[in-house]
Amino acid sequence: MPTLTAATPLPTTDEEIWRYSRIGELDLDRFTPTAADTDVRGGAGIEIDHAATGDALDVIGRLTGDAAPDVFAALNLEHASPTLITVPAGRVVEQPVVVTHMVRGSDEAVFPRLVIDAGADSEITVVEVFTSEPDSTSLVVPVVQIRAGQAARVRYLAVNELGERVWSIGHQQALGERDSQLLVATVALGGDYARVRTDVRLSGAGASAKQVALYFAGGTQMHDFRTIQDHDAPHTHSDLLFKGAVQDHSRSVYTGLIKIREHARGTAAFQTNRNLTLSEGAWAESVPNLEIETNDVKCSHASTVGPIDEEQRFYLESRGVPPSVAERLVVLGFFDEVLSQLPAGDLATDLRARVAAKLSIGDDPR
Repeated sequence: MPTLTAATPLPTTDEEIWRYSRIGELDLDRFTPTAADTDVRGGAGIEIDHAATGDALDVIGRLTGDAAPDVFAALNLEHASPTLITVPAGRVVEQPVVVTHMVRGSDEAVFPRLVIDAGADSEITVVEVFTSEPDSTSLVVPVVQIRAGQAARVRYLAVNELGERVWSIGHQQALGERDSQLLVATVALGGDYARVRTDVRLSGAGASAKQVALYFAGGTQMHDFRTIQDHDAPHTHSDLLFKGAVQDHSRSVYTGLIKIREHARGTAAFQTNRNLTLSEGAWAESVPNLEIETNDVKCSHASTVGPIDEEQRFYLESRGVPPSVAERLVVLGFFDEVLSQLPAGDLATDLRARVAAKLSIGDDPR
């Protein structure tokens, strides 16, 4: 089988949106493009297509005229393993649709592409799970495109449970039309280097979007997030909350941009990124940015990077809680704000347990 090749050169860390990344370590030639192993559960009464082609797979580009943002999104379009979910106007899908991608081999590249096209006044929740065999050394390049039609309500959650030798470079795109409501959520626990770029554009007046993420890296993992909150219509609202923790010798990066266009009067946009460093060798970077072209807005951004609050730890220890348990409770409490906003409540309990299992606080002396 042919190895993977790109039509244009790979990006470098000289590009701002790839700054701090590990892109220089990627050897694209070692991977063979392979169809994704995808399973879909739920979705009764709506159309789910695994053979879509052409414009159906690039609903955002067709509506906005935007080209693929980088070489990886272009490779995904070329090699896509598609899942197209179409929600008719007025249809409310009661139960979440769960899309699971399993990576089984090594030195393979898979390109899952999920398109959620929600008609006017429709409602749907989609959970997309990425998982792999423990010893897999593959590359996962997922793309999700979401269109929320007028007054539609779309909730999306991506869960990264990949093995610690898998690279993932993903792109999430969402478009909110007039009076629509979007939730784009991510939980990242797996992968060696796991990157997600999220572009949310509000193109219709009254549209709103919420973006939340939980990420937890250990060992030598790296989680890398880049976000754009693009307000392209008046009286739109966006709110972003990303919370992460790093331990051992792991790393994380968050860079975010709030972009408010000149005609987006009456907009409100908020961006918050909080990070815990749980070991001396761990490292986190947080870079929020604003690009505002009109004065009639409400806008704020905030970021923090630091260790566990000593007062919280002391409070628990003073009541007889052992130090290692106290730190575990503080970290789980730190993540609860995100877990409570995830669109599938049953999953939150399981994900909280997975975060607890990953904690190795106290194993790395400080």
